Amino acid sequence: MNLKKNVVWLGIISFLNDLSSEMIKPLLPLFLTALGGNGFIVGLVGGLRESVSNFLKVLGGYWSDKLGKRKIFVVSGYSISAFFKFLLSFSTHWVHVLGFSSLERIGKGIRTAPRDALIAESMPKEKGKGFGIHRALDTSGAILGSILVILLYWQLNLSFNQIILIASLLAFISLFPFYWVKEIPSKKSFTNFKLAFKKLSFDLRMFVLISTIFSLSNFTYMFFVLRAQQFFSGKLSVLLPLLLYSIFNILYASFSLPAGILSDKIGRGKVIRIGYLLFSLVCLGFVFANSFLPFLFLFAFYGMVYALVNGNQRAYVSDLSSPDLKATSLGIFHTLNGIAMLCSSLVAGILWQANPSLTFLYGSVLSLVSFLLFWLWDLCR
Repeated sequence: MNLKKNVVWLGIISFLNDLSSEMIKPLLPLFLTALGGNGFIVGLVGGLRESVSNFLKVLGGYWSDKLGKRKIFVVSGYSISAFFKFLLSFSTHWVHVLGFSSLERIGKGIRTAPRDALIAESMPKEKGKGFGIHRALDTSGAILGSILVILLYWQLNLSFNQIILIASLLAFISLFPFYWVKEIPSKKSFTNFKLAFKKLSFDLRMFVLISTIFSLSNFTYMFFVLRAQQFFSGKLSVLLPLLLYSIFNILYASFSLPAGILSDKIGRGKVIRIGYLLFSLVCLGFVFANSFLPFLFLFAFYGMVYALVNGNQRAYVSDLSSPDLKATSLGIFHTLNGIAMLCSSLVAGILWQANPSLTFLYGSVLSLVSFLLFWLWDLCR
């Protein structure tokens, strides 16, 4: 059985699902403000979307290891997400968006750690490449989704609700390729939940701590979109942020696979540290940007940050974890980072109400701290 095909099929599923998700994501901050939400509400929604999924990732990972099963959790997670995307399309108040968009992330929480473990087990000697392939396909769907939403809004004049309805139908289509995904027999873990935390290696605990500090700086993407919107008016206040977000996705997709391969060659820690430092500089740039060209470059570098950090952090956690606790370790990593991102987005929302520049100064300083801590830890190892 050629297990590398699993990575391709999972990538295709993620491509279709992200095609759906990225038709919705750039609209959400604009949708929220159109339905009466303020900066704090944007931070709350953005933070909850990340934290709900991440709170559940540790449980999804733990039970996946406990049962020695991956596929059932992945299929269930994508199905739940599709259902709540469909309900989201009928929202008429920001409270509806808060509820349905948060519940949609339950699916992400259930599926992510088992799916990442399945990817790692399908390409055990080339995990960086495997995660890079997956992220590249995943984000290629995001590129197409963010371009498609521009066409639907600009050319066909569809409403936000109509665009989200189309996106939900694509989410249901993404379930069909699961027919070709093969379950990999896994050794069941007989470690109880509390003991699983204790069995994590010191290096893994240190990296999870440092990555959590970085997540405290990494508030929701919604504030980046809203920051760009502030400097445009009329229909351009929707079109140009959507265009800039598509630039973010293009760079994210383009650099995901090279970043994964690079981490296999020079070490994941070095690549992740570069991403942390670059994020600090990007946030600083958002303090001063006030026209399309600076925003164009900043959204491009923002995409490069995600390419350097997202897939490689997961691969690094997989490297540092024991085989019988791989999904659990990934779940713990995602859960702690999700809690941090909820706090980060709430703080960002409060700062936004006072002065939007403070939001980005906060992100810049704290991500620089995480870079320095990672660098010092690496020197002492």
